[in-house]
Amino acid sequence: MSSVSTPPAARINGTSASRKHLFACVGLILVFLAVYFASIFSPGLLDDADSTHAEAAREMFVTGDYVTLHVNGVRYLEKPPLPYWMVATCYHIFGVNEVATRLPMLLSIFLLGLLAFSWATQAFGDRTGIYSALFTYTSAGIFLFTRVLIPDVLLSLLIAASLYFFMTALEPRRKPWRWYAGYACIALGVLTKGLIALVFPGAAAFFYLIITRDWRRWQEFRLLSGFALLLAIAAPWHILAGLRNPGGPGHRGFFWFYFVNEHFLRFLGKRYPRDYNKLPAALYWGLHLVWLFPWSFYFPAVLRTTLQDRKARRLSQKGAELGFADRTRLMCWILAGVILIFFAISTNQEYYTFPAYLPLLILLADGVVRSERTECSTKSRFGFLRTSAAILAVIGIAASITLILGLWQSRHLPFEPDIGTVLAKHDMSKDTLSTSHMLDLSYASFAALRLPAALAASVLLIAPLGSFLLRLWRRHYAATWTLGLGMAVFLVAAHIAFGRFGPYLSSRELALDIQKMARPNDRVMIYGDQAFGSSLLFYLCRPIELVDGRTTSMWFGSTFPDAPRIYLTSADLLRDWNGNRRIFLFVPEYQIDSAEALLPPDRFVVAELSGKRIYSNQP
Repeated sequence: MSSVSTPPAARINGTSASRKHLFACVGLILVFLAVYFASIFSPGLLDDADSTHAEAAREMFVTGDYVTLHVNGVRYLEKPPLPYWMVATCYHIFGVNEVATRLPMLLSIFLLGLLAFSWATQAFGDRTGIYSALFTYTSAGIFLFTRVLIPDVLLSLLIAASLYFFMTALEPRRKPWRWYAGYACIALGVLTKGLIALVFPGAAAFFYLIITRDWRRWQEFRLLSGFALLLAIAAPWHILAGLRNPGGPGHRGFFWFYFVNEHFLRFLGKRYPRDYNKLPAALYWGLHLVWLFPWSFYFPAVLRTTLQDRKARRLSQKGAELGFADRTRLMCWILAGVILIFFAISTNQEYYTFPAYLPLLILLADGVVRSERTECSTKSRFGFLRTSAAILAVIGIAASITLILGLWQSRHLPFEPDIGTVLAKHDMSKDTLSTSHMLDLSYASFAALRLPAALAASVLLIAPLGSFLLRLWRRHYAATWTLGLGMAVFLVAAHIAFGRFGPYLSSRELALDIQKMARPNDRVMIYGDQAFGSSLLFYLCRPIELVDGRTTSMWFGSTFPDAPRIYLTSADLLRDWNGNRRIFLFVPEYQIDSAEALLPPDRFVVAELSGKRIYSNQP
């Protein structure tokens, strides 16, 4: 009996491809660690949402109440509990600290990239899977919107995972457990950010089934048992929260606030209290070039391949079944479209469209890979990839020159460790957009940003230009990795810069100053909205009184009759200022003039940082 052996060349090529794939996977892990691992250690927790959510998890850990969230002892009923359960679990294991606070976020980012890798590999092949994960770990928006403890990256993971499980369950010879995994992901998404975790995958699946005509297979969908599982996971917390936080005189209870106020009225722009903005349409759509930078500039390649697919389908036999690759492209377009259109109508923040990033990045990776194959087989020096790479090279050079000019203008200025003293301030009390601090950069601030600015200028000059030259030489795989690695270095520089903003964005150092001076009987207060000094709560681990601060997230909990007596008026502050107990009063910069006009002359500034002050009635 004779045997057929594998040709030596084939064995060598197979071994080389396996080694290349292994190196790429190791590279992805290193990129992820370089960009995101250091962020769990620094800077300190930021004021507003970051430390507010961390404090909710800390009070959950301390009180053992895993149903009703509390911040500063006040009911905090705006958010579902899953992210806080995860953080509180980390507190049980690692203690209450910044690292434990950020570990769930780190895990969510890693799993998001892993899902992109697995889904794109199964649909399109190894290279597209590698690119999808690389694009996920190096996109500007994913990095930017995971600097704060918000649930959107976890929500994105669960929405995409639910649709991935549903799609793969429709493939031949798939096990039924995939259906149940999809329903479970939706339920966990509802426990992460409410009903949109049901609306987005539900709407995407609906349109997908209509277009593909797979709705005819509805008997396979495990509808009854799947929805039973979904309710079994998601319903108990909602029911318990409603029972423990009923309505009464002066307030309407959990069900009205959570479902009506936080979901429907927020969508309509009528939520109370108003603490949000809506981006203008041009800015809303245009900023996605920034959030998906640098990969967003390859959208022409995606559009070209999409048009080619439509033309090919028109020429092919009608009724031909779509393969898993075509189905994945269709689902990604539908999911991204549903999310982007929904928030174009609703009130929005910059990061609300986060769940659209993954499907768009998978489409970008697929378009880039297919365009690489096309442009490798043509003799023309021009093509969509080369044109996009040329635009990115021009943008990189322009950004590099801008940074170099900023460094040059600040060359004679001394290094200022407290960057808040050299920023151009604007009134943050009237601006609720999450990226508003970018408006505060000035020439003087470059003196505090020399290292990250120099690093960013270097990589923006080298990486996009190098990627463009490699594409001219038809070394497309190396070109994509060059841009990806360059972006990773840029994000490392961004993290260093972000750390320099720590004193401005966080009140951690002021909390440590109070901790050194305060006695158990002393009182700590915040003048105005708690959000401007919320990190004091996490680091001091004690109740803080609010002077004229019954606002925004502290409003609804204050309407319950058992709310702690932490709400003071200006008259209360003046009455207590002359008492025997020592008071530490935190005042954000925009409130200093108002506070000094109110306080009596016998006041002492005992700590100050980035324009924020701590006043005391005793020296």
